[in-house]
Amino acid sequence: MSEDQAGQVRTSVEAVYRTESRRVLATLIRLLGSFDLAEEALHDAFTAAVEQWPREGVPANPRAWLVSAGRFKAIDKIRRRARHDASLAEIASELDADSEIAPEAGQEELEDDRLRLVFTCCHPALPPDAQVALTLREVCGLTTEEIARGFLTPAATLAQRIVRAKNKIRDARIPYEVPAREALPERLESVLRVIYLVFNEGYSASSGASLTRHDLSGEAIRLARLLVELLPEPEAMGLLALMLLHESRRAARATPDGDLVLLDDQDRALWNREQIAEGSALAERALSAQRFGPYSLQAAIAAVHAEARTPAETDWAEIVGLYGVLARIEPSPIVELNRAVAVAMRDGPAAGLALVDDILAGGELDGYALAHAARADLCRRLGKTADALASYERALRLTEQEPQRRFIERRLRELAE
Repeated sequence: MSEDQAGQVRTSVEAVYRTESRRVLATLIRLLGSFDLAEEALHDAFTAAVEQWPREGVPANPRAWLVSAGRFKAIDKIRRRARHDASLAEIASELDADSEIAPEAGQEELEDDRLRLVFTCCHPALPPDAQVALTLREVCGLTTEEIARGFLTPAATLAQRIVRAKNKIRDARIPYEVPAREALPERLESVLRVIYLVFNEGYSASSGASLTRHDLSGEAIRLARLLVELLPEPEAMGLLALMLLHESRRAARATPDGDLVLLDDQDRALWNREQIAEGSALAERALSAQRFGPYSLQAAIAAVHAEARTPAETDWAEIVGLYGVLARIEPSPIVELNRAVAVAMRDGPAAGLALVDDILAGGELDGYALAHAARADLCRRLGKTADALASYERALRLTEQEPQRRFIERRLRELAE
């Protein structure tokens, strides 16, 4: 193989790692019954791919190849350790006795492994914050630092939380499986929350050079589709609808240079009408069930935005009303902030600013960049330049995502001029 061909294979390995590594890990966890052993096996499998694929070529089914390689390397590693620990010999024999994964025959099972892993990470025996952290780390591959920023938690503290969660799964022998149908509803809330957090990190990355991470938002939508197929509850449909409606705007949310484009300035011809149609239909189904919750209501709000062909056609009165219902069933300062912005669009910036100031006075959103950015924009529209500058500067100090930082810096320059 020439040097150029070898370079192409290395590029292929990197691409497979980006797209398949979390699916391979999920399957290895099922086969090996251990997070730590599966993570070692994943590393060993990709090391083998880097060594062998340049000589042998990229296999027809890279994911199945990696799963098989990781499994056999884990068994070999346990056998070597068994020389010093007799208890490991039985484990190695049990793993060796399992049938080998066929590249094609096991595809459906391989596809379901990530959903199994989500339910395992969201087991009620784990604290809610550990459920979210473990899922974002193991299912989606976010780094500990990325998750810590999302939680506003020191990275060392969050790493300990993940380790404790893994130990709890091991010690309590929490099964790696999708729960029986009668147990699914009680587990659904945690799973939906985790899937939505994954989507949010992909739709609006918490930090870094890119506004979005399509791999994460796409994976969240895929997991939600599997969940709706498994359990067509209204809130599962509502969450899928909400994510599709948000995702429909992806192409219009940034310039070719990666700069942020606000909703009112987006080219709506770029919005994905197929996703809008699917999301709107799912939202209607969820709301018609009369057992809807916060995700279905948020999907309804997103549908109102999506159906407006121009910003002027947006039905802000309906959006304010939907936020009012949402605030009653799931009260939070962020919901109130969104309602305040909608009120500003319906009744004018002064009405919205009064509500935003009341929310910020409560202190819960003092460290939330978007709250200060919203206040800054309302002050700007009212001609309160000094107040707008102060709020934009506060938002800038709290923002770690580069496109958002560039947008705020542009606003500051415009006001200064």
